[in-house]
Amino acid sequence: MKRILIVTGQSGSGKSSALQVLEDLGYYCIDNLPLVLLPEIVEKLDKENNLEQLALGVDVRSTQADLQGFDHVFQLLQKQGEVDVIYLTTRDQELISRFSASRRPHPLSARFKSLNECIQAEKSLLLPIQLRATVHIDTSDKSVHDLKDILLSKLGQSDKLILILQSFGYKYGIPLDADFVFDVRHLPNPHWDLELRKFSGLDAPVKKFLEDSPQANDMYNDIYHFLNKWLPAFSEGHRHYITVSIGCTGGQHRSVYIVDRLKAALQSKWTIQVLHREMKHWS
Repeated sequence: MKRILIVTGQSGSGKSSALQVLEDLGYYCIDNLPLVLLPEIVEKLDKENNLEQLALGVDVRSTQADLQGFDHVFQLLQKQGEVDVIYLTTRDQELISRFSASRRPHPLSARFKSLNECIQAEKSLLLPIQLRATVHIDTSDKSVHDLKDILLSKLGQSDKLILILQSFGYKYGIPLDADFVFDVRHLPNPHWDLELRKFSGLDAPVKKFLEDSPQANDMYNDIYHFLNKWLPAFSEGHRHYITVSIGCTGGQHRSVYIVDRLKAALQSKWTIQVLHREMKHWS
């Protein structure tokens, strides 16, 4: 067995969609088998089919005892191949909206009175698996197509590290899947200039405004030198990806500018993917 993926996360965060994406990528997918049976079934499948890529869906429908014993199952699976745990998460309010829209009951609805109680209990039950996660994906603002792109990036389709640069707005929440978060809200804000407000950090007027700021240049240089120094070490440690998120208030000007500038400086050395999370909110 060359690669085993355990796909889990909060109900409504996109586990089924992730498994469908992985199936399209050539993974043999199995969903919602009892955790304690996984090592035996994986061994049997490997002997009979010589599978190179297997994805196992796990969720809170497993018994509490099984979930608490996940570490033992994980160690047994590691004897059969390279194991990664993909944990999907979503902001609580977004999960509530999704369940309300679909009118589907939460898997824990028979045990708890409110949907919020179900969500909080599920987080606690899945914690042993989350602590083993090697890939975290926040699906709060992502479509199935976005999820596919992120899985391709984070699973690493080559041995070269992929650097994911993401701009975001703190007013919309901090990304849950970032490895590093840099706050640039202290920089001069083009939003307060009525002539600049309509532009983004990709546009020349905003770039000029921030390039003229010593603070913006200092912040960029500090982030650049940090990444330039440490990305080789992450790559040598067999990391497939690093997600670096840069945040300002609205995710339109300062964070976008810093991300764009970092991309230009680092793209000759690294494979880079850029995500401007709040683009849909830009004026």
